[in-house]
Amino acid sequence: MNIKTFVKTINKKVLGLLAVLIPLLLLFFYVALRSGPLAPVPVTVATVERKAISPSLSGIGTVEARYTYRIGSVAAGRVKRITVDVGDMVKAGDVVGEIDLVDLEEHLAAQRSAIKRSEAAVLSAEAQLRDAKAKQVFSASQEKRYALLLQARSASAEVVEAKHQEAEMASASAAAAHAGRNAAQQSLIAAQAEYRGMMKQRDNLRLIAPVDGLVASRDAEAGTTVLAGQAIIELIDPASLWVAVRFDQLQSAGLRAGLAAHVTLRSQAGRAVAGSVLRIEPLADRITEETLAKVLFTLLPAPLPPVGELCEVTVQLPPLPAALVVPNASIHRVDGRLGVWVVDGSGVRFVPVRAGATDRAGNIQILDGLQAGERVVMHSKSLLHARSRITLVNPNKSLL
Repeated sequence: MNIKTFVKTINKKVLGLLAVLIPLLLLFFYVALRSGPLAPVPVTVATVERKAISPSLSGIGTVEARYTYRIGSVAAGRVKRITVDVGDMVKAGDVVGEIDLVDLEEHLAAQRSAIKRSEAAVLSAEAQLRDAKAKQVFSASQEKRYALLLQARSASAEVVEAKHQEAEMASASAAAAHAGRNAAQQSLIAAQAEYRGMMKQRDNLRLIAPVDGLVASRDAEAGTTVLAGQAIIELIDPASLWVAVRFDQLQSAGLRAGLAAHVTLRSQAGRAVAGSVLRIEPLADRITEETLAKVLFTLLPAPLPPVGELCEVTVQLPPLPAALVVPNASIHRVDGRLGVWVVDGSGVRFVPVRAGATDRAGNIQILDGLQAGERVVMHSKSLLHARSRITLVNPNKSLL
């Protein structure tokens, strides 16, 4: 085979190979540009608009009882019985338990004996007072009689002086008997008062419900020794349930009493319950930088949520003046900066923004960084970067 024939054979093979490789390469680049890593990212976009919004403020709250009553003993003792259980409804005046003071009856018996002794002492003192008064009257009459005899020279001055001394002694004895009678009466009064106090103490051993309410906790059982003032039964007023809410201080501008609120309870499958802001607490949490508020239910939910349940609270704030607005979904954080992806031809560019208030419809105010009419990316099928190419899709079409 000569050289010319060899070259022609090689050229035919190369041309045949290129005829196969070139379409494959073109197909590869077409697939890479259409569906591979270099393909445009499908996105949905929204237009920056200027409009007024009614912002909302969201926070996490806890269901609490506005009125809680902790019923306990006024004296140390042992729990004799508990007549209610957690979840029971009680009426004002119902006996919910009783405390047993081991030696109270013995103290009462001893005090009754002390009262009888005091009564006897009063009687004895009154008898002594009557005797002393009688002697005082007799001595005074004798003193006068001998004074007349002295004037008639029928008695000596020494006898008259002796009768005077006897009258003075009788007066002193009467005064002492009177003081003794008063002391005995005071002792009787003290003994009776102490007895009444012990009787009231015995009455206080019965644990009485102060109001109509729901038994929230039972912190002791029969036979348990408790201290004075220790709570045994906790009672709440179920009609006084409210929500203690925490709001971010940076977002709480405009928050005030009387604003409408929506409470989403976790125990009720996310159902929102209407409410209103009762008050803003004067003391904020300096650690978490949160504002505290109390929210009342417009109508109590049924069934009642348990005390301590977490819930989400959204408060409708007053309307704000018109400003640039974008959907909340278009806000992203890239390299620590808050911003949006703005459509720039077939690509995108990241624009940092300063965001403002949001509303329940998912709109957020843009205070700086955008202009009206610009288009921003709401959703994208994959993460965007500065060199990303995009293709617009119908907002109703899924990007998955």
